[in-house]
Order: sequence, then structure tokens, then C-alpha cells
Amino acid sequence: MPRGTKLRAVPLESPLRVVLVEPEIPPNTGSVARTCAATGSALHLVGKLGFRIDEQAVRRAGLDYWPLVDLHRHESLDEFATEQPGARWHLLASGATRSIFDADIRPGDALIFGKESVGLDPTLLDAHPDRVFGIPTMGPVRSLNLSNAVAITLYGALAKLGALDETFLADDAVGS
Repeated sequence: MPRGTKLRAVPLESPLRVVLVEPEIPPNTGSVARTCAATGSALHLVGKLGFRIDEQAVRRAGLDYWPLVDLHRHESLDEFATEQPGARWHLLASGATRSIFDADIRPGDALIFGKESVGLDPTLLDAHPDRVFGIPTMGPVRSLNLSNAVAITLYGALAKLGALDETFLADDAVGS
């Protein structure tokens, strides 16, 4: 295999939005940011963060791909809704009764994940029961790691949308 080429797909015209509500663990958010950069998806960070994302902190963490992330900050989910009015919400919760793989996902939709310790606020989930989905598991685990859940959900959505159907090889201009 030629060195320097990577398998690529054409990004969606209207990218999916990955929304992390009050993420607490920096490496999880870093992994999610990398997945968003790899898929051309926007990353929205909502509420209080459990870490800094200023240039110095990002550089110290070795996140050389951070400039490739379409990053947005919002003080609250209400602010996100106001600034992203076309985004239909898909709320991910470990206690959901419906699979995210059965969701009607469309380009531009928002995949919303809660903080690592407690997930999304139960009042939010109760207010939107038709928008709550989970990732089915086969083993007796309580939940999946946030960055893994985002990757599974995001790539599943892209596959469902047909965004991964046509791939091509391209020179790797950015790095690994």
C-alpha cells in the first residue's frame, strides 16, 4: 500500500452536528474532536466544560488536528437551539429503549450526548421522549465510553445516510 494515501469519502453537504453537553474528561473530548475532524462533522460544546480548550491547553495535549475541527461553543442547549434552528435533535442515553440505528437521521441533524458521569438531564429526556435513543450492547456493561459512543453513533449515521458508500484514495496532506 502506498505510504501517504488515505481512504476518504466525500463530506456531507450539510454535516451532522455532534453536541457534547458539559463534557468532563479532556481525552474523551479530544477523541470526539478528532472523530469530528475525520468525518467533517461540526462539534458543539455546551455548558460548563471540565477542562480548558484554549490554544495553550490544546497544544500541550498534542492535539495537532484541533484546527481542523469545526468547533462551536454554547452556554446552554437553549442557545444551541437558537443558533442551530434547523438541527433535529437525537438525544443519546444509556437507558433508552430505542436504538439509534432505527432513528430517522438526516444531514444537519444533532447527535446530543451528556456528560460522562450522569449523561443528559432526565428532564430533557422526559421532555423529548420521541427523540431519545441508545446504542444496543450485547454484554452486561452499564454504558459505553463517551468517545466510543460518539464514534459508533456518528459512523452509523454516516453509513445510513450513504455518505460512506463511495470512497477514494487521496494523498494525506495533514498527517495521521
